Amino acid sequence: MEAPLNPSHSLGPSTPNRAQPAYWVGPRHLAGDDGRLYDAVADTLAGLNWTSLAIVRGRQEPDEAPEDRQVLRSTVLHVSPDTLRWAQWVLPDEPFHLGGLPIAWQVCARQDVTTPLAQWSAYFTPDVPGEVLAEFLVALDARDQPTAAFTGPDLVLDAVTAHGWLRDVDQLDAGATDPTFTSHLSLGEVPPLIQDGDPRALTVEADEAGPVGWQAWAEPVLGAPCLWAVSFSASVPHDLVAAFAASLSSTAPVLRRVLPESTRDRLLRAPAS
Repeated sequence: MEAPLNPSHSLGPSTPNRAQPAYWVGPRHLAGDDGRLYDAVADTLAGLNWTSLAIVRGRQEPDEAPEDRQVLRSTVLHVSPDTLRWAQWVLPDEPFHLGGLPIAWQVCARQDVTTPLAQWSAYFTPDVPGEVLAEFLVALDARDQPTAAFTGPDLVLDAVTAHGWLRDVDQLDAGATDPTFTSHLSLGEVPPLIQDGDPRALTVEADEAGPVGWQAWAEPVLGAPCLWAVSFSASVPHDLVAAFAASLSSTAPVLRRVLPESTRDRLLRAPAS
């Protein structure tokens, strides 16, 4: 499950060429991240007054100048003012894979400042629309208690069906898909390596089902690689997942200069000029 280091990824992804034409495109869930997933999220967190710091790990020989140090891994950590929530850009580091794609952002929250351990975690791969992750983080920032559960899972499904998504006929209370059956939202057993504070996640036997959490993914072509994937651990509050789901299924167009190859022909486009 562990991905090898990928030297082709820098600390943050390169910004698309501003000379490229801009389009308003939809549907949002197939629009990709415009090559700006780090920038879109980091700008949002800066606006929320989250503190950012770079974590650099490398190797330095005894007689080597600091500027010649070999950087092996580097990530960027963003921490909320109350230190109860944080978001980490892990793509340049050593992320594991989700749906065959490397994790780009990991978002966590803890119950109080007395424990360093996260109560829940959420994972987002590249090509998740930046607007969607940003709205999830805004909802997280607005919460007084980032780990408390106030609502049930129906809120998540209501968020997408309000925008025309269809409940999964095989799991009406735990799944939905967009009308073209390319993007999916499902409440089920979480994949391996998803970190959660629920102690049941550590005590499940090999033949037992573990705690369930929300998973989302886009599969433009059946059997082909996913465009993006998202995993919420079992303890992520449903209203936060609903904020993600409402933004993902929104019918409002998004501005794009870079379109995913796998969905280019599926997107409706209008010049932004």
